[in-house]
Amino acid sequence: MIETFSWIGVAVVVLIAFGLYLSWTAGRLDRLHARTDATRASLDATLLRRASVAQEVATAGVLDPAASIVLYEAAHAARQAEEEQREVAESELSQALRAVFGEPAQVEAVRAAPGGVEAADELAAAVRRVPMARRFYNDAVRAARALRRHRKVRWFRLAGHAPRPLTFEMDDEPPTALADRAA
Repeated sequence: MIETFSWIGVAVVVLIAFGLYLSWTAGRLDRLHARTDATRASLDATLLRRASVAQEVATAGVLDPAASIVLYEAAHAARQAEEEQREVAESELSQALRAVFGEPAQVEAVRAAPGGVEAADELAAAVRRVPMARRFYNDAVRAARALRRHRKVRWFRLAGHAPRPLTFEMDDEPPTALADRAA
């Protein structure tokens, strides 16, 4: 009889330990999802800042008319893009920035205009922050997805109804002239 109670006691301790382990794993997954949400908000803010600064530079009258139109339309499209088209629109803004500011002479022309030094520096800083924000977000997504792939998470449905996080893939290579200026 005492032997039966000891086996029941061991089974209860094992079940409690396993329950605590599952609870800890669910909490970890929840923290990873919160980190993913926070880094996505940071990425969105960084992309919005880059598009806003690009629009300001495009409308400031410091660029030639063709470059202004190209840059303004790409920045406007990036700001107005729906979630499904966001990666493409942001990549197109990166390409427009490289086309407009590919040559150091264009950056120097912007800097020579009244208020151009601040605009060029602000644009260089905004362009430099995008790859970092995207890398932080994609790292958070990879960590959450790696934990969600574990068998215990799938079998016990520890992810709940949280959507599977997706990486943000875009062309974020900065223009050479602006990257040199930012460094």
